[in-house]
Amino acid sequence: MSEVHGMVAPGFESVREEFAGVAAAEARDGGAQLVVYHRGRLVADLWGGDGVEGDSLLALYSSAKGATALVAALLVQDGALDLDREVAFWWPEFAAEGKGGVTLRQLLAHRSGAIGTADGFTPDELADDRRVAARVAAHRPYWEPDTGHGYHALTFGALVGEVVLRATGRTVQEHYEERIREPYGLDYHLGLPEELESRFRPALPLLPTPAQQAFQAANPVAPDSLMAIAFGLHAEQPFDAVAYGNSRAVHAAAPLSGGGVGSARGLARMYAAVAGELDGRPPLLKPEVLAEVSRVHSSGTDLVTGERNAFGLGFVPLATRHPELGPTAVGHSGVPGSQSFADPGRALAYSYARRRFAFAAGPGARENDRLIRAVAAAADRAGA
Repeated sequence: MSEVHGMVAPGFESVREEFAGVAAAEARDGGAQLVVYHRGRLVADLWGGDGVEGDSLLALYSSAKGATALVAALLVQDGALDLDREVAFWWPEFAAEGKGGVTLRQLLAHRSGAIGTADGFTPDELADDRRVAARVAAHRPYWEPDTGHGYHALTFGALVGEVVLRATGRTVQEHYEERIREPYGLDYHLGLPEELESRFRPALPLLPTPAQQAFQAANPVAPDSLMAIAFGLHAEQPFDAVAYGNSRAVHAAAPLSGGGVGSARGLARMYAAVAGELDGRPPLLKPEVLAEVSRVHSSGTDLVTGERNAFGLGFVPLATRHPELGPTAVGHSGVPGSQSFADPGRALAYSYARRRFAFAAGPGARENDRLIRAVAAAADRAGA
């Protein structure tokens, strides 16, 4: 068994035991981190496997969508954004090709159909949200807006970010830095300073088993499918997720669909600020705003992935995947298999991060199932 490092508070020993199994099996050849807050108190800070320390910085990919959703929710709470106003009110160019009726609510719920372009994006474009936003604004949607939902894998952050910039004159990254990261001292960055790059541990590609290789060979992604378009697999230079996550240009610019860099410590602390009081401050979101962003706005078969899933407003409502969590639990995963969330009903925050890509781990690697069960059970024993 790989050695597990770090601490757990009394009552959370079972979490360490469960994580030890993860570090010895699924994450042994890339390393992983697990951090948990309960009632504003750090109760687990663990790491193990090869190549990762507690303060290592990792490419956390679509976890950035969760940070983007949190900024958008704060601006809705402030009255700076209106969920039911058309995106084109702030961004007239977005109305092209039949998108004029798309509201911010629909955009946040992955219902706009604006998942990509006919020829995809270059790596340079994918490091620049404004270039992605401009190209998508001029392009037709891939389904009639609000008639279904599909994961906006590479465009969600660019589109929401452009709305925030047009509405407030400031970027999501600026709002995040000033209102969330700096006040709470988060080690999760939307724009990684160059002096912190030495702490970054590169993402590692999937090492598929023979059975997984056979599954992939039997189920290729058709180049004209919505899956290929949304994930940039149809481009002249198909999207390379590992290279994207390891790019210094991406780290510096922090494109909001997947360019955030940090540790499980950073994301757990961000969600702890949503889950309840932290550092003597009240929760970031008021109860009525939390209820609205956590409410299921899209559910059923995803037009992009073909899987059954659900979206709130930018966040994923975690109880739809992990029924042991409360109805207002919100968070987001990252494609290597990372998962982070707040469960305000338990005043609980969780972040699991892994370095090597897991198989079919977009919704979170499979080990999250047992880790989340262990964490929720320990929190329940400790009292809400």
